[in-house]
Amino acid sequence: MKFPCRLDKFISHLTELPRTKTKAGIKRKYAKVNGTVITSFDYQVTESDVVLWQDKQLEVLGDRYFMLNKPEGYVCATSDELHQTVLELLDEPVMSKLHIAGRLDLDTTGLVLITNDGEWSHKVTSPKYQKYKTYLVETLEPMTDDALQELRDGVQLHGEKGLTQPAIVELLAEYSVRISICEGKYHQVKRMFAAVGNKVEVLHREKIAGITLDQDLAPGQYRLLTAEEIHSI
Repeated sequence: MKFPCRLDKFISHLTELPRTKTKAGIKRKYAKVNGTVITSFDYQVTESDVVLWQDKQLEVLGDRYFMLNKPEGYVCATSDELHQTVLELLDEPVMSKLHIAGRLDLDTTGLVLITNDGEWSHKVTSPKYQKYKTYLVETLEPMTDDALQELRDGVQLHGEKGLTQPAIVELLAEYSVRISICEGKYHQVKRMFAAVGNKVEVLHREKIAGITLDQDLAPGQYRLLTAEEIHSI
């Protein structure tokens, strides 16, 4: 938000009320600036002003960054007609300004980053920034040495022109793999394992770049990112 800012715009932005309702409330003397009732819609609010709406102070929130432990069955979208969205798990003001930085499928669990900082989320998701996403994978069939090497070298996905970029792959058990990729193609991890003749049964994201999912967060829980985590992107 840029200052100075019209009073009606300022209140509408922070309360998520339509501008028409904001103006009606200003007429009804719901707005105070620095203790004085203001009835002018175009009153210019400055950054240092204290604005009350129905006797509750409105605060500019600035950039916000959250990590969420996504449960199965939620979609990474702002709205969906069939399923609950991960944003419904958050209880925060001005939710309409938040978006998801790096999506997960309906049945995939784990780390999701949510923010209102578009430049920051672009650095998370754009392949040119080489931000590795790390997943734990449980497979239907045992993983062979040949399949592991193919993933490390890059595989041909159906409908794609070139090979995937080389992945970092660690075999944890016969049916369990940790894999890190820096691309974000549609259903990429599942398609990569299909390309080497296997099937992903369970998929869980545990890390994005320098941000690791907090083990204290139960599925569906979230917390603010630390300054160190934010700056790691």
